[in-house]
Amino acid sequence: MHESAAQTAINGDPTTTDQGLDCSSRFLLDQIADKWSVLILTALCEKPLRFNELKRCLDGITQKALTQALRRLERNGILARRVIPSSQVAVEYSITPLGRTLEHPFNALYLWTLEHLDTVIKAQTDFDNREISSINI
Repeated sequence: MHESAAQTAINGDPTTTDQGLDCSSRFLLDQIADKWSVLILTALCEKPLRFNELKRCLDGITQKALTQALRRLERNGILARRVIPSSQVAVEYSITPLGRTLEHPFNALYLWTLEHLDTVIKAQTDFDNREISSINI
């Protein structure tokens, strides 16, 4: 028998079922935990930003990728979009109270990447060298 999300929250977070890993959260993780979403939310936790300000904060993001991520996060209630009336229409994005609940976990993940980047790069290099060595044998 499958538990509802509310039952899971009350009873604890089962990470496995009798038949394997419980992947019921996969859909939401797909919606909020991609690389651009994490970086967008990190930027918006500091202050609301206009589209182009946000784009300048995120080195390497395309306009299309930023637009898609912002729309997905807005649809999921993680951020809010506000049209600013002016001579040129401007749009400002801000984090919602629901989105704010992700600030600490995402910040922890971001800090982890900074702290362990060198170790991960070394592990990747070691792996790649082993792969090359096994091909040459």
